[in-house]
Amino acid sequence: MRELGLDNPAALTSLPIFPLPNCVLLPGGLLPLHVFEKRYREMTRDCLAGHQLMGVARLRPGFESSYYGRPPVYEKCGVGRILCSEELPDGRFALLLRGVARAEIARELPSEHNYRLVEARALDDASYDPIDAHDTHRRLISLCDRLAEVIDQGGAQLRDLVRSFDSPGACADAVAAALVMDADARQELLEARDPMVRLQRTLGHVSHLLCELAPCQGAVN
Repeated sequence: MRELGLDNPAALTSLPIFPLPNCVLLPGGLLPLHVFEKRYREMTRDCLAGHQLMGVARLRPGFESSYYGRPPVYEKCGVGRILCSEELPDGRFALLLRGVARAEIARELPSEHNYRLVEARALDDASYDPIDAHDTHRRLISLCDRLAEVIDQGGAQLRDLVRSFDSPGACADAVAAALVMDADARQELLEARDPMVRLQRTLGHVSHLLCELAPCQGAVN
């Protein structure tokens, strides 16, 4: 698979953000969205007419009191590219995003639009030992193969997914996007620039799932 990334890094200088509660978009992940608020319909139209990128920023706890204003969000956010869209007769949109990068919000920009714009910077991976990463990557592939054998649906897709990325860090992101549901755990993975950290945490999650579905003794590796 072609590695994910930003085709247009300059888009981060004025990036529309979609603040959502308990929603974290990881690189490689897919996110279906139902866009119905007027401000986000406007944002969607502008994104589709431009670079087709938007930030998905998780709202911080307590956002309810100022939801229609500018409630605080986590500074680390996912950047998604619109893969497909459908405008419904009443003006709502059905979107599908793919996560392409992790980013950090530097500041919120004044905006003449109803939606929020930020200046952000891409968060590149930290350096890592390629030998250790390769070994852990192979362990992740092996565990995902074992998990694929015991899940009711999606086993073939999981086997394909874990082999779709040459980069160990990108592979961990995609597997975590598919299997890790807890918003706090996903936010921690989004903020982890070290691919080895993401690999180890994803490996641990797959191991835990495997033990739940096929009870085992001791650690799975």
